Amino acid sequence: MASTLSREAERVAADYAGEHEAPLGGYATLMGVFVSVVAAFSTWIHRSRRELPERIAPGDIALLTVATHKASRLITKDRVTSAVRAPFTEYESDGGPAEVEERPRGHGLRRAVGELLVCPYCLGMWIATLLAAGLVVLPRPTRWAASVLCVHFGADLMQLAYKKLEDV
Repeated sequence: MASTLSREAERVAADYAGEHEAPLGGYATLMGVFVSVVAAFSTWIHRSRRELPERIAPGDIALLTVATHKASRLITKDRVTSAVRAPFTEYESDGGPAEVEERPRGHGLRRAVGELLVCPYCLGMWIATLLAAGLVVLPRPTRWAASVLCVHFGADLMQLAYKKLEDV
């Protein structure tokens, strides 16, 4: 039975991907991890008799939005964080200012993790969820960390503007 399911999963993956490798099993594992962590957090919140806020203040939404953007860029593109990505990615070229372009390497789960770690859009959901959970459980430290990321984002914008002005 298990081998039949495994063969069928391989056939579906091959039919889906064609010439392109799509690590569907790895994607499924990552989705399972994400959903399991969110479910565990939700269960913990419920059992601890804490309540989720009815709504998040607009200022916190703005703060977490910018912080999510900056954190996802730092993790997926920054030169210094390439040490974290290296087991799952391969260097391709220099990217934007202080950034690199990489591609995922390997097969299966390793490749799926690599794809997550080179995609700021993909990783953004994980970071947004982490920050939103932090806002519920540890609002002050979460706001502080998010504020640092926002200030860093603002400084990046100023660096880019300064460089443009130098080039004029």
